[in-house]
Amino acid sequence: MSQPVINTFAVIGVGLIGGSFSRALKQAGVVKRVIGFDLDSANLAEALQLGVVDEIAADYAAAVSSADLVFLAVPVRAMTAAVSACAPFLRPGCVVTDGGSVKDELVAACEQLMPAGCFFVGGHPIAGTEHSGAKASFATLYQGRRCILTPTSRTDQQALDLVQRLWEAAGSRVECMEPLTHDRVFAAVSHLPHMVAYALVHAVNGSAEEEENILAFSAGGFRDFTRIASSDPSMWRDIALMNRLPLLAMLDRYQSEFAALRERVASGDGAWLENYFTTSKRLRDEII
Repeated sequence: MSQPVINTFAVIGVGLIGGSFSRALKQAGVVKRVIGFDLDSANLAEALQLGVVDEIAADYAAAVSSADLVFLAVPVRAMTAAVSACAPFLRPGCVVTDGGSVKDELVAACEQLMPAGCFFVGGHPIAGTEHSGAKASFATLYQGRRCILTPTSRTDQQALDLVQRLWEAAGSRVECMEPLTHDRVFAAVSHLPHMVAYALVHAVNGSAEEEENILAFSAGGFRDFTRIASSDPSMWRDIALMNRLPLLAMLDRYQSEFAALRERVASGDGAWLENYFTTSKRLRDEII
């Protein structure tokens, strides 16, 4: 077990992401004490009962006033409000970081809210499940997964080093990326797939109105493809709105690809379809 890196670690939002980071750091022995705060009091009580956190706080002030590092795991559109609520109570030298999947707008806003002597480091662990809440958290969620940190010209190097060290202790492979580049990349590989999954469920449900019990015949492929449509709807609403422009660009590109595919199916162009599917298979196989 490692020696503690920080004395007091505060988690704001003790769900899957925040709870799993807490569990991982506690298991690695790099934090002495974890304080949790969550607007859902029942979830917070469950986090304490499960040992996800060592103590619970009644408000933002109590959660962060003694913290050396604060981790924010709240919906992205609630992030700046949470930082604003924490900021007056941060001790000098405190580092604040987050687990949000949209970075450009968020990082710029949070950096502005930091009091003198405190530091913000944007972060995005590339891990998750379709489940939520403290009960869904587990210590190995981040093992072998990437975590993207998004430093800017304002980022303190020691703060960045500390956040990187903690994510590595949790088992992540850390990479740094400019915030806007991050948002463009994840609009393509994460945000678009969620939108497609939600839309596919609606499309098939529409067919179900015409063909009775059609969903009862869905096999593994449909269930596997649409698994991510079971993710937290409010979280994905916020992501879609906060990363609107990069996501719209990817939706437009997808719509163009889908229109081309529809045209070739309609014209019966089997050679084109086989070549298209072969290329897709090769590209997909290269990433696993």
